[in-house]
Amino acid sequence: MATRPYSAYLDIETAFDGSITVIGVYRPDSGTFQLVGNGVTDVNLYRALDEVETIYTYNGGSFDLPVIRRCLLADLKRDFRHHDLMRDCWKHGLKGGLKKVELQLGIARSTAGMSGWDAPRLWQRYQKRGDAAALELLLRYNRDDIVHLPRLKAHLHALPEEPLHEGLTVWAG
Repeated sequence: MATRPYSAYLDIETAFDGSITVIGVYRPDSGTFQLVGNGVTDVNLYRALDEVETIYTYNGGSFDLPVIRRCLLADLKRDFRHHDLMRDCWKHGLKGGLKKVELQLGIARSTAGMSGWDAPRLWQRYQKRGDAAALELLLRYNRDDIVHLPRLKAHLHALPEEPLHEGLTVWAG
C-alpha cells in the first residue's frame, strides 16, 4: 500500500434526530472542507480525506466516527488511522469538552460561548425558517472546532503551530 502522507482534523454536527448536518474536515495541506445537508455523503467524505493517513478528532472515537459509520456506512476507523486528542488531554490533566480545554489553554474562538447544544438549534432554524445566518454561524462554529484541533495537538505534543491554511470548500446539497 502506498504511503498516504497527510493528516486531517474532523468534527461533525448533528440534528436533533441524530442525523449528520455538517462534517468538517481541516487539512493543513489544503484547508477546510465542509459537507452540509445533502452534501453529507460517503463519496464527498472520502474525497475530502483523499491521501489522508491519520484522522484527528476530539472524542471522535466515541461520537463522531460511530455516528458517521451509522449514518453513512463509512468505517473511518477501518480505513484510516485515528487519534483522539481527548485522550491526550486526559494524560495532561485537561478534562472536559473541547471548548473547556481551549479556555484552559487560552485558545480563543470566534464562536465563544457556543456549545454543541447550539448546533442542532441552528440547523433547525436554517431548515424551518431558511435562516441563512443560522447556517453561517453553524459552519463557523464547526470550522472553529476543526481548525483548533491542530493547535491543541501542537500544545499537547510541544510542537510548533503550523500556519492556518485558509482554503475553504463547501459541498452542500
